[in-house]
Amino acid sequence: MKIFLVGIGCVGKTTVGSKLATRLALPYFFFDLDDEVEKFFSTPIERLQDRLGTVQAYRQETSKALDHLLHQAGAMDAVIALPASGLMKPCWGIVKKANGIVIALEDKAENILNRITFFDKDSVPIKKVLTDEEKRLYLREIKLDITYFKPSYKKAHLTVNMAGLDADMATEKVEEMLDDYLQTKV
Repeated sequence: MKIFLVGIGCVGKTTVGSKLATRLALPYFFFDLDDEVEKFFSTPIERLQDRLGTVQAYRQETSKALDHLLHQAGAMDAVIALPASGLMKPCWGIVKKANGIVIALEDKAENILNRITFFDKDSVPIKKVLTDEEKRLYLREIKLDITYFKPSYKKAHLTVNMAGLDADMATEKVEEMLDDYLQTKV
C-alpha cells in the first residue's frame, strides 16, 4: 500500500512520514519527493526551478520524478511525502493512478513558521535568524500558501490537523486515523 502525505512546506511531511514508515509493518520505505526530484535530475531543486523558469514547468518535471519513483520496487509499500502541489496537475493524475491513501497534514501558520528551514541553492541547510519583520512576512506567505493549496487537499482521504502536537504525537495521530480509515474499508 502506498501512503501519500501532502501539505505545505515545513508542515512536517518528512518528519511524520519517516516516523510513520518506521512504525508501520515492514517492508515500508519512506521517500521524500523533493529528494527524489534531486536524484532524478541530478541537480538541487532551486537550481532546477531556476533552469525551468516557471512553476508549471517545475511541476511537470516533478511529476516525471514521481512516476519514476512509483515504478521502483521499493515504492510498492511506501510512505511518500509530496510537495505542496502534490494533489494538483500533473502530479495528481499520477497519485490517483497509484491507488494509495492520501493524507493531508495541516497545522497553524505560526507553528509552521517555527519549523521553517532554509537552504542555499545547492540544498544545503543554512542557519538564519529571522527579524521580527521577516517573521511577519514569512507568516503572511505561509498563510497565503495554506489558502492557495487547501482546496486541492479536499482530494485527500484523510486530513490530520497537527496543531499543538510534537512529531511523535502527530505520527501517532496519523497512524490512528489511518487504522480507523482502513477498518472502514474492510
